[in-house]
Amino acid sequence: MLSIAAFADQLATYSPVAGDLKNARLLPPSAQHWLGTDDLGRDIYSRIIYGSRLTLVVVMLVAVIAAPVGLLVGTVAGYAGGWTDSVLMRVTDIFLAFPKLILALSFVAALGPGIENAVLAIAITAWPPYARIARAETLTVRSSDYIKVVQQMGASPFRIVLRHIMPMCNSSLIVRVTLDMAGIILTAAGLGFVGLGAQPPLPEWGAMIASGRRFILDQWWVAAMPGMAILIVSLGFNLLGEGLRDALDPRSSDQ
Repeated sequence: MLSIAAFADQLATYSPVAGDLKNARLLPPSAQHWLGTDDLGRDIYSRIIYGSRLTLVVVMLVAVIAAPVGLLVGTVAGYAGGWTDSVLMRVTDIFLAFPKLILALSFVAALGPGIENAVLAIAITAWPPYARIARAETLTVRSSDYIKVVQQMGASPFRIVLRHIMPMCNSSLIVRVTLDMAGIILTAAGLGFVGLGAQPPLPEWGAMIASGRRFILDQWWVAAMPGMAILIVSLGFNLLGEGLRDALDPRSSDQ
């Protein structure tokens, strides 16, 4: 996917936004249009290729925003304990009580449609699981000998959390972020499907499925091809997460 996004200009055969409404509308897959054309005469293959850039941007931005927030909340809650832990975890529980897609739809509806607001809404709903993981990791190491030594050396709680506890949570967090990327893609596609994500004429996969649902019985390729792209990329991220978990989890390597 990284390669496709990087070389989209070379891999795409047509413009992702310009079409031939008069001569190329709803053409089936052929040698000229490998995955067919949509209702506006645009090449679906080229739109999927360029859409990988949008998908990758959404996934990376959500990971960059949500993972550090969840890591900070979880480590502070686990190390501080007491009322700080209770308050932060109750806030986390409130976010976990709602389905991600429903919560993201609510935020986007309040913020307005657009790719930037969609990224922000998905990030707001994505951080609580990372906070839970970071808190669990922190609870297991905060009473360890090396943390006590650092405390006796006079290190501040902020330094202990930032320099000694957060690095211990990174491996578990990386695995969870990678496994969640498939869910992020599906949430972004869901927002695009209902018209709250990337706006036309951007080649967003969820919006492409939405525009093709009217032709699903006769011109099936309009909706099926971007759906296959979502399936393949989601499966790829899941397999990547499984591989990273096997590589970064010391217990699995011991077995």
